[in-house]
Amino acid sequence: MRRTPRILFVVAVVAIAGVLLAMAASFSPVRGTVEYLWGRARGGYSVAERLEQFGLSVEDRLKPVFAAAGVRFPPTDLALVAFKDAKTLELYARDADQPWRFVKAYPVLAASGGPGPKLMEGDRQVPEGVYHLESLNPNSRFHVSLRLDYPNAWDRQMAQADGRADLGGDIMIHGSSASIGCLAMGDEAAEELFVLSALTGRDRVKIVISPTDLRAHAPMAPGGAPQWVGQLYEALRQELQQFRKETTEASNT
Repeated sequence: MRRTPRILFVVAVVAIAGVLLAMAASFSPVRGTVEYLWGRARGGYSVAERLEQFGLSVEDRLKPVFAAAGVRFPPTDLALVAFKDAKTLELYARDADQPWRFVKAYPVLAASGGPGPKLMEGDRQVPEGVYHLESLNPNSRFHVSLRLDYPNAWDRQMAQADGRADLGGDIMIHGSSASIGCLAMGDEAAEELFVLSALTGRDRVKIVISPTDLRAHAPMAPGGAPQWVGQLYEALRQELQQFRKETTEASNT
């Protein structure tokens, strides 16, 4: 009998969270927090549960777009290419032994900082470089999220050369419309990227973050940047050459 009040309390909390989630559906930041609490109260979501929850709707939206790009859904490989100044994330995909194909572009709704790589915890910078998907978080405070492998080997090597420590971490591509040091994409876009990454496979997802479109602009390091930033931007410029939006669009006309 002693457990009855506690059970009733938990049931009440879960019920209230469900009501608040429904009320907050149109307010993305609030919705994310309420949904996070709801998920915690129910023991959390698994990736499989998230796929069951919105996987089919994502597939309905994206299959025609992939077909128009001439790539299977899901693809063999996935690349997310973000440009800080344009606040845009371009989605590329490819089948086995095929070139990358442009699929669609997403607006980045929020990202703090400016041009230049992330150097330390708390600098509010979005990293710059070539990263990979470390994990998927189905229970993010910002709906769902993709975690980057920042700091990568290059970040750590440059930090050691500079004598820097405490590089920060927890860099995500997530839902909602607010972010510090991450890329906030809105919930629907985050669902699409989450489902695509889960179906493609974590080790088949590449993430490129550049200060600007270095395919069109010469790399220029911001004032006060470390000397090695020029080398990073040249590497990014070369990396971006394989992602050609205009080539894909021309072949579809």
